[in-house]
Amino acid sequence: MSTTPGVSRPTSHRTGGPTGTPRPGARSRGLVLRAPGELSLRVHPRGAVVLPVIALAALAAAVVLVGTGDYPLSPAEVIAVLTGGGTPGQRFVIHELRLPRALLALLVGTALGLAGAVFQAVSRNPLGSPDIIGFTQGAGVGALTVIVVFGGGAAAVSLGAVVGGLLTGVLVYLLAWRRGVHGYRLVLVGIGAAAILTAVTGYLMTRADIVDAARAVLWITGSLNGRDWTQLWPLLIACVVLVPLILSRGRRLTLLEMGDDAASSLGVRPESTRLVVLIGAVLLTAVATAAAGPIAFVALTAPQLARRLTRTPGPNLLPAAAMGALVLCAADLAAQAAFGDRQLPVGAVTGMLGGGYLLWLLAVERRAGRL
Repeated sequence: MSTTPGVSRPTSHRTGGPTGTPRPGARSRGLVLRAPGELSLRVHPRGAVVLPVIALAALAAAVVLVGTGDYPLSPAEVIAVLTGGGTPGQRFVIHELRLPRALLALLVGTALGLAGAVFQAVSRNPLGSPDIIGFTQGAGVGALTVIVVFGGGAAAVSLGAVVGGLLTGVLVYLLAWRRGVHGYRLVLVGIGAAAILTAVTGYLMTRADIVDAARAVLWITGSLNGRDWTQLWPLLIACVVLVPLILSRGRRLTLLEMGDDAASSLGVRPESTRLVVLIGAVLLTAVATAAAGPIAFVALTAPQLARRLTRTPGPNLLPAAAMGALVLCAADLAAQAAFGDRQLPVGAVTGMLGGGYLLWLLAVERRAGRL
């Protein structure tokens, strides 16, 4: 049976996931931490070490990012200012100009990494990422429509991105529905939606005037340049609400990777669980895209890198979120240092690195006989 490149062979959704996901009867060792409500986290020995290391590396990269620019500051000076010291000039540069950008990099990376882990767990496919299956492109089309057709400002563009991402999510979910949402069908429908939305993006660009076209090109590349507190607060609120919601379904996602029959026998409602986590992941993707533009490949690479480091089964939600923050902060540092005074949009850096990772992933899947 032939298969589409990058898409798992269309076996029954009841037979278990691809290589690296748990099977019925498989047990993973670790300590389970429970909080009030449904939130519970399984802490594996290796993951308990890797997760803090990734998180600390992300925070360190953010501190270095705050000190990078035309007025360079050492990490010690940055920490001194953040703890209440420093000169008035240093406090102004950090608090008003650079801290919002660094925090936005952390939050956008966290949102995209977590969303990518959800999509890959639901689809049981390493290519199940919002920028591969159309959700990021949908947010981009919503923002470009506001820019090109309505000439809206920054707030309207952000709202358009959120609406576009949500509408795309609803459309893909409905088209992928057939007595439930199967992983391979979700990926196939998403890839088709991404192709259509990319064509719509091209059409909108051709009908834009030169000013709107320049503005649109900068936005669709994905950039943290010029971002301030106004872009940060909506994303922070979304993360505070949606991240715990998704984490509370972490155990159910792990059981879903074993197959719907096994998950149902253990008390999980497959479709309701998929619907809740997909809504949360789509919202995170849309709000992150509204804040920084469609930054490519973070959602694809972060969950895979986290899984390879932790070597534990399941979606690895927290490690994926931390890895997303680290990847985006490191990419923004590279974007600022690549050409001296001329900064690249961070989306260009993640696109180049992520494209190389995608080719490597396809080669690995081909050697493993899954393509």
